[in-house]
Amino acid sequence: MSTPKSPNALGGVLTPKQDWLLRQVHEEIIAPALPIIDPHHHLWDRPHHRYMLPELVADTGSGHRVIATVFVDCVAFYRKDGDPALRPVGETEFANGVAAMAASGVYGPTLACAGIVSHANLSLGAGVREVLEAHLQAAPARFRGIRHAGGWDASPMINNSHTQPPQGLYGDVRWREGFAQLAPLGLSFEAWQYHPQLPEVIDLARAFPETAIILNHCGGPLGIGPYEGRSDETFAQWKAHMRTLSACPNVTVKLGGLGMRLGVFRHFDQAVPPTSAQIAQDWRPWIETSIEAFGAQRCMFESNFPVDKLSSGYAVLWNAFKRLAAGASAQDTEALFSGTAARVYRLQV
Repeated sequence: MSTPKSPNALGGVLTPKQDWLLRQVHEEIIAPALPIIDPHHHLWDRPHHRYMLPELVADTGSGHRVIATVFVDCVAFYRKDGDPALRPVGETEFANGVAAMAASGVYGPTLACAGIVSHANLSLGAGVREVLEAHLQAAPARFRGIRHAGGWDASPMINNSHTQPPQGLYGDVRWREGFAQLAPLGLSFEAWQYHPQLPEVIDLARAFPETAIILNHCGGPLGIGPYEGRSDETFAQWKAHMRTLSACPNVTVKLGGLGMRLGVFRHFDQAVPPTSAQIAQDWRPWIETSIEAFGAQRCMFESNFPVDKLSSGYAVLWNAFKRLAAGASAQDTEALFSGTAARVYRLQV
């Protein structure tokens, strides 16, 4: 069972403060012609926060050349009833419908949800294959893999992932029976956990070298609860784990997600939003360490919107990424902004 959390636990998704974002200084778009595939965003319609296709295209259309995106699971539009194991297929049905809307061109040039990553409960063991096949049937041209978030921490001050995983989920025998169903179907796995759990991802990647694993959000460095004020210690531990994980050729990394409430940065607490120069300066050690370990061909910048919208607007965030990639070769730049994502998610754009 997952550890019960205090009502005051931190790290949950917060609604972006629109009035605060309006204070962000307007910036000229850096390298506006550079093609971008945003490999990680969500869509939802919640009581206090709506982020659907119109809101997404308002962001992707804010100046950068975003040619395509990848939708990632967020418990959006699950089926209301029926077999509980199959209810997450509703999210794939929803995202595929959004993708069809975007592909019509009515909403602009961006192919939103060109790739779809949903959820399947791998703890079903081998029986999860039926769920995976249902996802594939719902979006045969776009469904690419699943995420079963495993973020867990012993501290009652840190929220566990939305899947409410138990400790050590990625090492569970039955869960791994479910994981083993991915590669035969040509599906990938999104690993989302916190930085102390990176050894679990290392072990998983070594045990299943034929399965493509995409590490979300730079490996999930924590900066809240017992980790607050210990960023140097966290960085050292995280760096060692990332270097070890990079020896697994089946693993790629999404560069982003550092604007979340659970992370080591507090840009959202500033009186005014950060500039792209400030974001680049603060994130540089984490981003450069990831690229140095994995190489640009196994890294991809991500927005993680609307979650990271808590800390920055879309145009400024991608300007920050372009500052971070300044000086990279043309080949590496192409990989970081679109090439790795196109290859990993098999996108025809």
